[in-house]
Amino acid sequence: MIDTGALVLLISPKGKRYLHKLDPALEAHTHDGKILMSEVAEAGYGHHVRTHMGRPYLVLKPTLYDLIKRVKRQTQIMYPKEIGYLILKMGIGPGTTVIESGTGSGGLTTALAWCVGDTGKVITYERREEFYKLAGKNLVRAGLDHRVEQVNQDITDGIQHTGADALFLDVRTPWEYLHHIPGAVIPGAMCGFLLPTTNQVCDLLRGLEDGPFCDVEVMEILVRHYKTNPDRLRPEDRMVAHTGFLIFARYMEPAEPWEPPVVEAVESLETDETTDEPIADFESVEDDQESPEE
Repeated sequence: MIDTGALVLLISPKGKRYLHKLDPALEAHTHDGKILMSEVAEAGYGHHVRTHMGRPYLVLKPTLYDLIKRVKRQTQIMYPKEIGYLILKMGIGPGTTVIESGTGSGGLTTALAWCVGDTGKVITYERREEFYKLAGKNLVRAGLDHRVEQVNQDITDGIQHTGADALFLDVRTPWEYLHHIPGAVIPGAMCGFLLPTTNQVCDLLRGLEDGPFCDVEVMEILVRHYKTNPDRLRPEDRMVAHTGFLIFARYMEPAEPWEPPVVEAVESLETDETTDEPIADFESVEDDQESPEE
């Protein structure tokens, strides 16, 4: 039995997917006919229900991948291939506080909110009100809005939050906002950026070189799927290739000026040129003793 309000994924015999929030009083409409959500609740995850035309649909609990791919969008979202690496690279986990700018439709925001848990927090800035509202609806639909603080503001005016463990900027000219980062994150925090073109990456790298950043990395991630035929295993005819460059850097507070330690000079002992042994600056005990009488 599935509880009311839970998310369910319905998969057709041909693999088409439908994501719904379960309400036993409603129906789900598909290309193969309607499905009673009360029957979905009764069937439970991992079982089949049938449309009114008799077509079987598999009922599954959606994964984070499903939630990201099925956000309602008005903007291009980050692909799961980038999001997975980003979360690991930036150390996003339960209890993490992360600042994001460029919410868009909320694909990455959904993933961050999933990972920080109820003890963490996602603070996301979006300057355009229509995207701000759409992302809010997507987060409510995913049941993750309580972990997110949305801010309808352009970060040109600054970042009003401080003490974040990580920060990610998905904006067109991130090098213009690097001076806001030190006041927003803790020392040693990981910072990430997403850019589509090489000239933008070069401008960002110049900005990072001039600022208090280290451990810089630039990369892109390509994914190639294979056809699942054991007798003719080969790559799919199409692949998800370049979708953007990921850039990472760690914010570090400037180091204190280094001065070499003062070493006191030590007087060297004179040496005997013939034996190269140090010459004692005192008389030996033997020289002070009188020779015994014969």
